[in-house]
Amino acid sequence: MQTAQRIIKSYRRRRAIVCVLVGAVALFLTLTFRFISERNLNHQRVYAFTNHAVKTLERLMLPLEAGRSVLVPLVGIPCSDIHLQLRKLAASLQTVRSIGLIQNGTLYCSSIFGQRDVAIHQLQPSLPSRSQKLVLTTDQSLLKDRPILIMWYPTSEDGQSGVMEAVNIELLSNLMLEPQAPLITSVSLSVGGKHLVEGKGVLDNLPPLENEKRYQRASAHFPFTISVTGPGSTRLALWHLPSQLPLALMMSLLTGFIAWFATASRMSFSREINLGLAGHEFELFCQPLLNAHNMQCAGVEILLRWHNPRQGWISPEIFIPIAEEQHLIAPLTRYVLAETQRQLALFPADPDFHIGINAAPSHLRHGELLKDLVQLWFNKNPAQQLTIELTERDALLDVESRMLRELHRHGAKIAIDDFGTGNSSLSWLEKLHPDILKIDKSYTAAIGTDAVNSTVTDMIIALGQRLNIELVAEGVETTQQALYLRQQGVHMLQGFLFAAPMPVKDFPAWLAGNISPPPERHNGHVAPLMPG
Repeated sequence: MQTAQRIIKSYRRRRAIVCVLVGAVALFLTLTFRFISERNLNHQRVYAFTNHAVKTLERLMLPLEAGRSVLVPLVGIPCSDIHLQLRKLAASLQTVRSIGLIQNGTLYCSSIFGQRDVAIHQLQPSLPSRSQKLVLTTDQSLLKDRPILIMWYPTSEDGQSGVMEAVNIELLSNLMLEPQAPLITSVSLSVGGKHLVEGKGVLDNLPPLENEKRYQRASAHFPFTISVTGPGSTRLALWHLPSQLPLALMMSLLTGFIAWFATASRMSFSREINLGLAGHEFELFCQPLLNAHNMQCAGVEILLRWHNPRQGWISPEIFIPIAEEQHLIAPLTRYVLAETQRQLALFPADPDFHIGINAAPSHLRHGELLKDLVQLWFNKNPAQQLTIELTERDALLDVESRMLRELHRHGAKIAIDDFGTGNSSLSWLEKLHPDILKIDKSYTAAIGTDAVNSTVTDMIIALGQRLNIELVAEGVETTQQALYLRQQGVHMLQGFLFAAPMPVKDFPAWLAGNISPPPERHNGHVAPLMPG
């Protein structure tokens, strides 16, 4: 059998484990959420950066493409006639470094130098070309070896004539290709197999990756690609994860506290009692009361036993106080009343046969016990005499004493259980007018000894006789105790000397043979031989 401390400790340990697990899950989920959130945010930032760079370069190049319609008709016209116009067009296009006109593979007119006579392939080996072309290269005429972006528009079928617009990409790259550490450590512009890397100039190959990732975005209008390099969204989010630990710990502790309060009702012994009532895990036992004069059975005290399939046998000394503390004693009493009424046929149908049912004083408040008795007992008109045994754990109020008078009016007898161990007093007995005093077993056990309780036992007996109250001695275990109590005029005896508590279904057989039954059993399990 489990002790109260062990059961309560078990429930608290289970609650603590659940709360720790909930807190751990909250910690994990918080860190996971923050990791995923930052990873997605990093990814969005990389996407936004590359998209912005692509859109910016496109916006700069679209006016050049739009001006092609003005430049193409100028090819073939003598440079002296159009030089001024070329200079004005170059000035209007602020990002253009120079505009050149090529005829039959020769650069013959430049917006900067005017009249020229240079083979274009000497300046740019990839030109001329039959198709429109975007070239990333270095300047070989004005600013030596500086990055330059050339837009080539052919004007003849053989591609030997056309317009060449040189864009000052170096200035633009300082604005578009500037890294944003630590997310973006390197940015590059790729055109036709050439790569303009920020801080490194034009390269034939992109720098190799070293524990980094590269994200690329191509333009939808022009043949170029923007590439960004960095540690990667996932890796960077992992680096920053320890900084999220304080917030995650706070969320974990908060969730753990919430779980502790939320599980107070679902992971508590009171919930087990409710489950036991719903599942009919409680079983009625009874212990006979013998008439001290003729030693015949004059009644029984109904006891409650609980075999919890989750915890095993649980003593009434454990679940009754907890039920009182958690305001569940009334449902337990209703259960006892209903089950006793259902099994009344097992007891003699004699008005002098007493059936004692325990009740707590708290059940009397607001007339609850009276309503339950009317519904579950008095309306059935049983033949047996009902005795309500009140414990002395709580003092009775005046309003509750009036409820006792109502019980008397309905024919019930009132017994004070475990008399001498609670809040009893002479004035209290005067208000209640009990019919029966049940002498606590601790006083019965003191009979024949020099203990103070032995003297108190004699005083209780004398008090009961003086007030003309029927006396019942609990816990009678020896013939010496039984003989002494009979000699002192105690009316009824109850204890292991005569019968141990037994399942109600075994009472008829005991009554027929007037022998003590074997140890209590419930569904094959040995039950504790302990009064409720």
